Amino acid sequence: MKSTSKSSATNASSNLTDDQIEAIATVCHDANRAYCITQGDNSQVVWSKASSWQRQSAIDGVKFVLGSPSATPEEIHESWMNQKVKDGWVLGPIKDGAKKTHPCMVPYNQLPEGQRKKDHLFRAIVLALA
Repeated sequence: MKSTSKSSATNASSNLTDDQIEAIATVCHDANRAYCITQGDNSQVVWSKASSWQRQSAIDGVKFVLGSPSATPEEIHESWMNQKVKDGWVLGPIKDGAKKTHPCMVPYNQLPEGQRKKDHLFRAIVLALA
């Protein structure tokens, strides 16, 4: 999807079924997992074993990018973080779904480069598959 018009993006997003959006979210999740493995992080699980909050977070991210295709990686991170805050998540040393802590609950410019690359990767995948 090449359009930068929000109304066009919204129309394109609404033309996708929930199954198609989830399929894009699955690819994003699995690409993130693969990227993490290249960085020595083997803690990420495959989509089918991911917790519901992880799957929903990816789906929400896909919907955000589809609705705002010109959003920067920083804006994507801000959207992700805002949703996490609404869901009760806080900054913590490790990602813990039970405690709702995550080490990436910081402004984009404070993320390590490797974490910022994930937002670039996520955006590129959504736009390529939409």
